[in-house]
Amino acid sequence: MNLIRSISGLRGVVGGGLTPDVIVKYSAGFAQYCNRGRIIIGRDGRVSGKIIGNIVSSTLLSMGCDVVALGIVPTPTVALAVEKLGATGGIAITASHNPIQWNGLKFIGEDGLFLNLEENEKLWTLVDRNDFRFAPWDKLGKHTPNEKFIDEHIDSILKLSYINPQQIRKKKFKIVVDCINAAGGKVIPRLLRDLGCDVIEMNCEVSGIFSRMPEPIPENLNELCSRVLKEKADFGIAVDPDVDRLVLITEKGEPFGEEYTITAVVKFILEKHNSQIKTIKSTSQIQNQNRYSVVVNLSTTRAVDDIAKVFGVKVIRTPVGEINVAKKMKEVGAIIGGEGSGGVILPAVHYGRDAIVGIVLILQQLSEFDGKLSDLKLSLPQYIIKKLKVEIDENEYDKIIKNIINKYGSAEEVNVDDGLKIDFQHSWIHLRRSNTEPILRIIAEAPSSIEADEIINKFKRKYFKEYDTE
Repeated sequence: MNLIRSISGLRGVVGGGLTPDVIVKYSAGFAQYCNRGRIIIGRDGRVSGKIIGNIVSSTLLSMGCDVVALGIVPTPTVALAVEKLGATGGIAITASHNPIQWNGLKFIGEDGLFLNLEENEKLWTLVDRNDFRFAPWDKLGKHTPNEKFIDEHIDSILKLSYINPQQIRKKKFKIVVDCINAAGGKVIPRLLRDLGCDVIEMNCEVSGIFSRMPEPIPENLNELCSRVLKEKADFGIAVDPDVDRLVLITEKGEPFGEEYTITAVVKFILEKHNSQIKTIKSTSQIQNQNRYSVVVNLSTTRAVDDIAKVFGVKVIRTPVGEINVAKKMKEVGAIIGGEGSGGVILPAVHYGRDAIVGIVLILQQLSEFDGKLSDLKLSLPQYIIKKLKVEIDENEYDKIIKNIINKYGSAEEVNVDDGLKIDFQHSWIHLRRSNTEPILRIIAEAPSSIEADEIINKFKRKYFKEYDTE
C-alpha cells in the first residue's frame, strides 16, 4: 500500500502513491475546506519536502488562499502558528516516523488541532469529488514567509510559571542530541545551548537524509546509546523527523523508555498543581472535577494511572491518535496528557504532541530532582511493554477480533473503542489496526518482561501463528 489516508492525515511513498497530482488534489480540497482562507504550511526537512511544499503552496495560492510558509519546523510549530496567527487551517508536510521514501500531509483546523474523523471525512468528500474552481489571475493568494515563528513557540514554553531557565542553566547538563537530520536540528541544539547545556550534536544537519530508521524506538537508537556513554553525558535526546515525539537515553546508555516520557511529565505537572488539586477536592466543586484530569490513549502505560492515583485525579483513555487525545483533553479541560510513544500534550502551550515542550519539562524536572535520569525512572511505577506487528488481511482481522471478544468479553474488562483492549488484574493487551501503516499492532504490558512476553506469545500462538510477525 503506497498511499494511506486516516485520522493521521495523508501519507504515501513519494513517486508511488504520493504523486504531484495527488498532492494538488488534496491541497485544493483543503483550500476549499478552509473556505479559501489563510493557511499556514511547514515541513519536517525530508528530502522530498521542498518539492512537495512548493506544490502545496502553489496549489493553495491558485485556489485564492493566502499562505504563510514557516519553512522547516516541527509539526507542533505549524499547529501553534495556526492558533496564534488566526489562520483558517494548516498543513504540516511530514510522514512523521515513516521511512525516508514516505512523505505526507497532516491537516490542521482553525483551532490548531488536527482534523478529527468527521472533519477528515468531510475533507475526503471534497477531495474525491475533484471539482475545484481555481482563482483568476487577480484573485490569487499572497505568499508570506515567516521563519521566525519557531522563536514564539519556544518563548511560549519558557514563559510557563513553573519553568525556571536560570535553575536549568545552573545544572549545566551535558546532552547528546540525535535529530535524524530533520526539523529538530534547527531548534533543539539551539534551545539546549540557550538553557546552558553542553550539547553534543548527532545528525543535526537538516539534510533530510535520515541517519537511522526514523521511529525513535530502542532498536533504532543504539548509536545514540553508545555516544551517551562515550561522552559521559547526563542523558541523550532523540526525536522523530517532525519533532512531536521525545525519547530519552539515561546516563547509563540505556533507553529511559518512550512510555516513561509521558509518565515522568505527568508526575511533574501534577506535582506543580497539587495545591490546586487539593483545593478542588476539598471544596467539592463538581463542575471542576475533570479540570486536573489526565488524558492518554488506550495503549499508554498503566504507570500513568498509578501516578494519577497518588494525586487523586482521574485518568481518561481514548483511542490511539493524537487528535483523539487532544479533543478529549479540550473537552474535559485536562491539565496534561499525551501518548506513550513519547508524545507530550501540554494545554498551557497548545493541544498537540510536542517534543520541545517535553524537553523543557524534563530539564526543569531534572533540575529539581536529586539524582540522575536513571534514578528518576526508578522513582516511577515500573512496567514493561512489548509490541508486535502482524501483517493480516482485513477480513481475517474482523473474524479474529470477534473470536477473542467472544472468549474474553464476559470474564475480563474489554474495551472496543479502538480495536480490542483486554485489561487483566496486573496486565493488559491491545490489538488494533495502525493509523499509519498497513499492519495490526499487538501491544501488551505487565510488571515484568517475562509476563509481557507470555501474554504476547499466548495470543500469537492462538490467533496469529500463520501470519507474518515482527
